[in-house]
Amino acid sequence: MIGKFDAIVVGAGPAGSTAALILARAGLKVILLERGEYPGSKNVSGAALYGTRILHELIPNFWEEAPVERYLTRRVLTFISPQSSFSLDFRTTNFDQPPYNGFTVLRPKFDRWFASKAQEAGALLVPATVADDLIWDGDMVVGVRTRREDGEIYGDVVIAADGVNSLLAKKAGLRRDLDARQVSIGVKEVIALDRKTIEERFNLQGDAGVTYEFAGSVTGQVYGGGFLYTNSDSLSIGIVAKLASLVEKQVKIYELLEEFKSHPSIEPLVRDGVVKEYSAHMVPEAGWRMIPKLYSNGLLVVGDAAAFNLHTGIFSEGMNYAIASAAAAAETVKQAKAKGDFSSRSLSRYRRLLERSFVLQDLKRFKRAPDFVNNPRLQNVYPITICRAAESLFKVEGSPRRKVAKVVLGQLREDNLSLWQVLRDAIDGGRALIW
Repeated sequence: MIGKFDAIVVGAGPAGSTAALILARAGLKVILLERGEYPGSKNVSGAALYGTRILHELIPNFWEEAPVERYLTRRVLTFISPQSSFSLDFRTTNFDQPPYNGFTVLRPKFDRWFASKAQEAGALLVPATVADDLIWDGDMVVGVRTRREDGEIYGDVVIAADGVNSLLAKKAGLRRDLDARQVSIGVKEVIALDRKTIEERFNLQGDAGVTYEFAGSVTGQVYGGGFLYTNSDSLSIGIVAKLASLVEKQVKIYELLEEFKSHPSIEPLVRDGVVKEYSAHMVPEAGWRMIPKLYSNGLLVVGDAAAFNLHTGIFSEGMNYAIASAAAAAETVKQAKAKGDFSSRSLSRYRRLLERSFVLQDLKRFKRAPDFVNNPRLQNVYPITICRAAESLFKVEGSPRRKVAKVVLGQLREDNLSLWQVLRDAIDGGRALIW
């Protein structure tokens, strides 16, 4: 495959398709490479797409043609003990009107559609193509080397949208090998369940949907959490667990998923469903501290390849960061093309654009969140304490009632938790998430 392009985009997920779409619309000659048989065949996430205004700006009223599943009007955060669960359940009718707040999507369908929009704009999509090396002219990246016969492709700039384990960013020296403490393994099943049952079981109407995030006795002693999202006629359910913790505890993640599905609070939600899909994927979770250098001579890094994910226990976002970062990269390339300058100095504008956007502002603002979320008490102690305290509050035994403070303090003592330690963790949580 021999050719010269204005831009080579590697990876046809949301980030890569965004960059290819914007650049093709600007009249640049763009090639979009995808390692899977088609865009989305290798992509895995929950998947909840938030921040829909960004995509709406690119493709007005995209939800009218895109294969979205349900618009999200409800979010549930659930703390789990082995026998119980305690939930914070938020729902609003303010999210059920265009442009909506978020959607559930199935990545094979959504990514394929999104890449087709880049094709319609003029980008050349080449699937089943792995780009695992860069071509250099001195210290300037001038193309990529693929595994195809005659697989050298040349271009003015390469945009690496090749995922969390970005080979191209590593080849360029922009990042080191992944640290097992900074990434998680996510496994997901798509469980078929008829639309009527989903709407009755989850108290939904029409195309409204709900996302659940779970903490506590979801992954045992392994650091992690769980999720469950409603689609049109299926459920997406999964576990995300820290890679280092899995290795340390010698636990198989698919066993954690089976245990999670059998929990008394989860099993009624997935009952009678049929597993249609199983997938696994690495997730960057260290936030601000994990971000590599984002550019070099002839190269930009976007999306998961740049570690643009935010997981705080309350927020869990990534697809919107992928789209926004790729849009910033595309704008940088357009200006570089106009100047005929693809040097590191010229492409440094990408970082400045991100610093003015919500992407880097969010990641910097919540840079303490990963450490807080991985606090062992938050993972494996407090959720159980919360459930036990709730059980004591709501249990009717025909004996005199205690006030709430005495119930909570009594449960802390029973679980060998000092009030001082709880206050310290609360302060850490406040610094990470509140102020």
